[in-house]
Amino acid sequence: MTHIPHDAWVLVADGEKALFLRNVTDGEDPYLQVVSKQEQENPKDIDQSANRPGRMPDTGGGQRSALDDTDWHELAKERFADDLAELLYRRAHRGDFDRIVLVAPPKTLGELRKKLHGEVERRVIGEVPKTLTNHPVDEIETQVSAALAEG
Repeated sequence: MTHIPHDAWVLVADGEKALFLRNVTDGEDPYLQVVSKQEQENPKDIDQSANRPGRMPDTGGGQRSALDDTDWHELAKERFADDLAELLYRRAHRGDFDRIVLVAPPKTLGELRKKLHGEVERRVIGEVPKTLTNHPVDEIETQVSAALAEG
């Protein structure tokens, strides 16, 4: 695949934000317009943790081991991938898009890929493992087009 076809969607996401774009021109010179934005409130883990990690006795006399505390920030990112996959399924089922390019950091892309419904998977025409959520739309067009042309 070397371009973003007319009317194809481009999802640009990370663990907290998602931007849905649609190509309103031809694939040779894409022009992406914002369809919608999703954002999750996800403070740093330290702001979400209630206390310090717990401790439990070891088998040795008087020794104690620290227990890992839950990483709430990472959990929220995984939950965001769940929510995003569900939203993509609803939008695909409604017929909002026939083709979509997924753009996300490798870890987020992997999480999202695991959660996608078959109806959405069949519509994925390309993946770009990059973080572009804070880039302007014209820069996203350039980077996604270049990445698709390479791969």
